[in-house]
Amino acid sequence: MLRLLVSAFAGMLLLCAPAAHAQFGAEASASKSGFAFPKDGAVKILVFRPDVSVGEQSTGGMNEPNAEWTEKARTLLAAALSSAQTRRANELVMMPELEGDKATLLADYRGLFRAVANSVIAHKLFAGNRLPTKRADFNWTLGDGVSALRDAGGAGAPADYALFVYTYDSYGSAGRKAAQIFGAMFGVGISSGVHMGYAGLVDLKTGELVWINADVKMGGDVREADGADKRIGQLLEDFPARAGAVPAAVPAPATK
Repeated sequence: MLRLLVSAFAGMLLLCAPAAHAQFGAEASASKSGFAFPKDGAVKILVFRPDVSVGEQSTGGMNEPNAEWTEKARTLLAAALSSAQTRRANELVMMPELEGDKATLLADYRGLFRAVANSVIAHKLFAGNRLPTKRADFNWTLGDGVSALRDAGGAGAPADYALFVYTYDSYGSAGRKAAQIFGAMFGVGISSGVHMGYAGLVDLKTGELVWINADVKMGGDVREADGADKRIGQLLEDFPARAGAVPAAVPAPATK
């Protein structure tokens, strides 16, 4: 009877284990061939509000969103992002709150970027589902209609590029960590916590995605200032530099 109970519990633990994002590997980046910022002149980058989701992973592996954690992380990540880009001598403009048709347009392109980014991650960056037509080149676009957002940053010259940032964190609860330990006793591997994100740069004149970096096993606790700095450091690894310039330093990536 005891053996049957143990077998049944082990089976339940397997069902509770989340889908393995690790099937993709760990991290990867790519950029359009030959792309670099102009050597001279200012580069104006419009930064969309970081797309952030922070929650707690239940014993069964389900994510329970936490609004307070999410808002705090979004604020800290935005500050870290601004600091990192300033060190690169780029002019950074945070996207203001929009209303009416402009807000709808922004929401549409945020959604489109997520769809394109997920396609790049699944079919280009990581082994497994790479499309034969995408192995050698980097050709992804949001369409030239995105140029309508060039003036969305307010007064001043139109923006040249848009920077999108997405992070997802589900911190393992005490129950999840206990299940992880108990599962290990029976040879059942259970992960605790999911931490992933990506950042992408879009040319607002053409709509082309010119750079993307993704990491499905990120470090840094985004609920703390130091952790947010580390997360941005990871997201901006291999960020494009000016032509002929040495890339500026960004916060050291967190140990995973």
